[in-house]
Amino acid sequence: MSRQVEIMDTTLRDGEQTQGVSFSPDEKINLARALLERVRVDRIEVASARVSAREKEAVAKINRWAEENGLADRVEVLGFVDHTLSVDWICDTGGRVVNLLTKGSEKHCRLQLRKTLDLHLADILRTVDYALSRGLTVNVYLEDWSNGYRDSPDYVFALMDRLQNIGVRRFMLPDTLGVMTPDEVEAAIGDMCRRYPELHFDFHPHNDYGLGTANCLYAVRGGARGVHCTVNCLGERAGNASLAEVAVVLRDKLGVDLQVDESQLVGISDMVERFSGKRVAANAPIVGADVFTQTAGIHADGDHKGGLYQSPLRPERFGRSHSYALGKMSGKASLRKNLERLGIELTEEQQRKVLARIVELGDSKQLITTDDLPFIIADVLESESYQHIRLLGCAITSGLDLESTASIRVEVDGEIHTAAGAGNGGFDAFIDAIDQVLARHDLRLPELVDYEVRIPKGGHTSALTECIITWDDDGRTRVTRGVHVNQVFASVLATLKLINLLLEERRTGHSAPRP
Repeated sequence: MSRQVEIMDTTLRDGEQTQGVSFSPDEKINLARALLERVRVDRIEVASARVSAREKEAVAKINRWAEENGLADRVEVLGFVDHTLSVDWICDTGGRVVNLLTKGSEKHCRLQLRKTLDLHLADILRTVDYALSRGLTVNVYLEDWSNGYRDSPDYVFALMDRLQNIGVRRFMLPDTLGVMTPDEVEAAIGDMCRRYPELHFDFHPHNDYGLGTANCLYAVRGGARGVHCTVNCLGERAGNASLAEVAVVLRDKLGVDLQVDESQLVGISDMVERFSGKRVAANAPIVGADVFTQTAGIHADGDHKGGLYQSPLRPERFGRSHSYALGKMSGKASLRKNLERLGIELTEEQQRKVLARIVELGDSKQLITTDDLPFIIADVLESESYQHIRLLGCAITSGLDLESTASIRVEVDGEIHTAAGAGNGGFDAFIDAIDQVLARHDLRLPELVDYEVRIPKGGHTSALTECIITWDDDGRTRVTRGVHVNQVFASVLATLKLINLLLEERRTGHSAPRP
């Protein structure tokens, strides 16, 4: 199906009907510019007429910018069957296009308007005539068309018969409550296109059953020449069809010719997320944070051996890249992919040790990023095989304006000890407790002279923490490192490394070698 299909984005109008979403005039102008200039959708619907003075200000700003850039005919505003009121409001803002909201089902016409079709038609014709006299392009919505087509098709056809030759540019068919299945959409759109072959039909889906994207696909199969979307599925109730999903599906599955620039889809998603305050799910197709991340080791292995777990949805299309998550499900291939990305080479034995540490951390941390990996590698490569002291259990508590406490259970050369300490902070409390244990073995900790805590660049609050402690051991400087998701326990692990060094030196009678 190699033909042009228009994408009309209604994030700024229908998307703003999302609970709790209201874009400021400046946000609207920035989104409008991004959608038309960068994403290159064909048209945008930016507001409903007569909403507020602030809305009028926003629409006027958008129209001034669009006029200056030759895009005025691609900015549309929803108007109502109110003769002059909506049309004058749109003209006052410099608008060129009105999307007139008419009743596409007999039930809406009879119960909401309390009018017959003839009376409603008279109002529509009067409003359309006035809009055309003011120089506006007129598109017509048939609100609740999906139910109207099912329940009162004669009403729909009688409405269309009267409107088809009055100068309307596009007829827009909404599935207002998102009740249609893909097969129903294709059949109904196909019927409309066969009955009125000279007319341009758009399909306007809603996502109540999660079928918005599929319904757009089938609407185009049925003959629709345009589909409506929003960024990040914003919209009333369950929202509208996703711009990113619809654009990619139409291009990949139907071979439709679209103007949309796929490389800009993630950027516009991020912008709408910030302005709307509505978070995008990490697993949202195309734009979600995790959708190009392989977690299972078998997937990384398949990609390494022949791209076996890759599809036409290549991340490079969208300005993104594949990543391979590190955690308890990781395998050698996942680690190898991340080492390649970092440019780090490790022996097979070193990889085995690093992978074991990753799996261990993965049991307590959902995701380990590539940025965490250098910390883990450094920690593992500095670890010695001897384990004179092992931490069997540790509980540390801290509170505001309260003394911190620590309870520990450790094994030192086969002997198990328990101790409790208190101090000015969790690490200080641990040191108090471990000093009591070391005293039983005639050992003392060197003086701590520097304490540094780091997380990876760009890391989040859930990132691994690296603690590097510098000690003064009778004039000899020692540096130990600990890595953990909790910074206090990272410092605990750094301290245990030092104790292992001291115990090894006492056992052998000479300094323990540095890794």
